[in-house]
Amino acid sequence: MEKKIVELDVREDLKNKLEPFQKIMSAIADLDEEDVFILHAPFEPIPLFGVLKAKGFAHKAVEIEKKHWKVTFIKRGPSK
Repeated sequence: MEKKIVELDVREDLKNKLEPFQKIMSAIADLDEEDVFILHAPFEPIPLFGVLKAKGFAHKAVEIEKKHWKVTFIKRGPSK
C-alpha cells in the first residue's frame, strides 16, 4: 500500500492571526502508519511536536529561510 502525503501551509493563517490547530488536526486525522504530514510554518512549532508525538508521529524540522520552517511528520504509532 502506498503511503499518503498531506501537505499544509499555515504561514498565511498565522500572519492573519488565525489559529491553525484545528486545521492541522483535521489534516492528520486520516493518516495511517508510515503516512507523511508536511507542515509549513513561520517558526519552529515546538509545542506541536509533543501533541503529535502523543499521536504516534516522529518529526524532522528544517528552517528553509527566515519565517519558513518545513516540518515533516511521519506516523510511527498504530493507526487510529
